[in-house]
Amino acid sequence: ACVACGATGTEVARSAKPVTPGAEWAKGKPEEHGFDSAALAKVPDYIRAKNLGTTGLMVVSGGQVIFSYGDVAEVSYIASCRKSVLSMMYGKYVRNGTIKLSETVGELGIDDVGGLLPSEKRATVRDLITARSGCYHPASNPGGKTKGLTRGKTMPGAKFVYNNWDFNVAGTVLEMKTGKSIFDVFDTDFARPLQLQDWDRARHKRTGDATKSIPLAYYFHFSTRDMARVGELMLRKGKWGEKQLIPADWVEESLRPYSSFPGGGGYGYMWWLETDKKYPDAFRGAFAAHGMYGQYITVFPALDTVVAHKAARNAKHRVSKEQYRQLLYQILAAWRGSREERSMR
Repeated sequence: ACVACGATGTEVARSAKPVTPGAEWAKGKPEEHGFDSAALAKVPDYIRAKNLGTTGLMVVSGGQVIFSYGDVAEVSYIASCRKSVLSMMYGKYVRNGTIKLSETVGELGIDDVGGLLPSEKRATVRDLITARSGCYHPASNPGGKTKGLTRGKTMPGAKFVYNNWDFNVAGTVLEMKTGKSIFDVFDTDFARPLQLQDWDRARHKRTGDATKSIPLAYYFHFSTRDMARVGELMLRKGKWGEKQLIPADWVEESLRPYSSFPGGGGYGYMWWLETDKKYPDAFRGAFAAHGMYGQYITVFPALDTVVAHKAARNAKHRVSKEQYRQLLYQILAAWRGSREERSMR
């Protein structure tokens, strides 16, 4: 049975023990991980035929690279994928009590330009990381879906609104509680143990318009191959080799649907939860980081697979969510099943 085509509801049997990447990614044969190499070889033709702005694409299965396209070492900003990275960073500090998800903005002493409303100060840290704060104060950077919303009308926790103010304040909370820059925390907790190949701490600083909002954005700059390591860590429930970099129960908690959407899917702790009618089994348990212009990390636990995608030209040649979904379909069409499944045919 073909999992990708939705012919079975059972989880894919693993054909081999996953490999933990070292300083360099190991390469694997697609067939050893249930993919057809000839079908994957058609993906570049599809990218060119559709004139996609894809500059880097990697498919990792079982911890090995089974397909890559473009310059996967090219570094550029990952846009809103930064929020999913912050979610990972929270895990250790929530579990050791440094960050308390029940603490409110007011209790933390956080205020903003022009002052926050009393109701806005009642938003908890959990409300921030689920985009349910009810605080529609302007953010220091563009983006989000708060235009036209009236402040003070939505109570904290009542409604999902994708809101850069929430995400920026969540970054400020991490810095307040750890006493360190977000980027220094990431450097120590993740970049070094993951052996990110193209990470450069010097590239990173918080940016934005402080006259609009005091909490600034925290943009990360990754290569495609380092984005894939982030996805791989989440696929392994926070474990990298023998080290548990993220508490496993935090990964599970992060991927619960705190908001569910009418068209399918949902939102966890700054991770998008994915569903799909065309490939329902392949997407079972799938989750993703989304970034503007075409930055994506998609994790398929049912296929033991991670897809990392970058459009480094950004606004000049973007890849929309729908275009990316169609590209994923091209990759999933190459799925033939695990070794155990194929042996039973």
